[in-house]
Amino acid sequence: MIRTIIAASSLAMLLSGTAVARDVTHAMGVADVPDNPQRIVVLTNEGTEALLAVGVTPVGAVESWKGNPWYDYLMPQMGGVTLLGTEGEPNLELIATLEPDLILGSKVRQEKIYEQLSAIAPTVLTETLGAVWQENLTVYADAVGKTDEGQAAIAAFDARAAAIHDALGDKAGDTISLVRISPARTRMYFKDSFPGVVISAVGLSRPAAQDKDEFAEDLTKERIPELAADRIFYFSPDPNDTEAEANLADWLDDPLWQNLDAVKAGNALRVDDAIWVAAGGVFAANTLLDDIEAAYGLASTR
Repeated sequence: MIRTIIAASSLAMLLSGTAVARDVTHAMGVADVPDNPQRIVVLTNEGTEALLAVGVTPVGAVESWKGNPWYDYLMPQMGGVTLLGTEGEPNLELIATLEPDLILGSKVRQEKIYEQLSAIAPTVLTETLGAVWQENLTVYADAVGKTDEGQAAIAAFDARAAAIHDALGDKAGDTISLVRISPARTRMYFKDSFPGVVISAVGLSRPAAQDKDEFAEDLTKERIPELAADRIFYFSPDPNDTEAEANLADWLDDPLWQNLDAVKAGNALRVDDAIWVAAGGVFAANTLLDDIEAAYGLASTR
């Protein structure tokens, strides 16, 4: 069935005059990509945000990690977009029926099905996700012929981050601690993580225990003192998850947590787990900046 659909898709491209005009080097090799792709399928959360940021609406996209089916802040722009399953399990047959002329994704998610995707349409994959969201936005934007728009989106984020740094004044030297508390595992996040990169863009520092060019590290309650910082941003799974909320309350009630200076000063703030950890795109990055502004009582730079 899928081979028939792929053949029909290829014939449609030929009849429409879609020209394969350039080679795009990506994490899996080289793809022949149309100059002006019109029917784009995207298989990562950050890729969806990247396309929308450069003014492109995909014909199909995977669901947001914690969206219904996409994050609320994306829903107004996703009218008519076909839901294609998850990043880990996109629906190949449904992708083929959309007759895409370009597929975007990431090696860390779709390496095993790359050949099948490439049989449907030219496929461009980034290497990984998370801290490299700006580099990936550039890859996606270049692939769809929106290089200037991609650079503009990144420049706008960088300008916001710099403006927030300036507005912080003497608080720009603050240290920021990042921790995700969940029943499965609790981790403190380092500099090579999505929220870590955003914190660094603002110019805020990290406490010694988190000042590492790595992703994250598991944390036990005995190590809570390592979270000491001027401010703490903490996140946990869905507030409607009873088990997760009970686990979070247990951590927050712990004497070691209560003894942290940031906690005693009211400078420990719960933020949205989906935005700070799961989303990983340019819209999410700007929402992190919103949260930083709110934490410091700054006027919005939106």
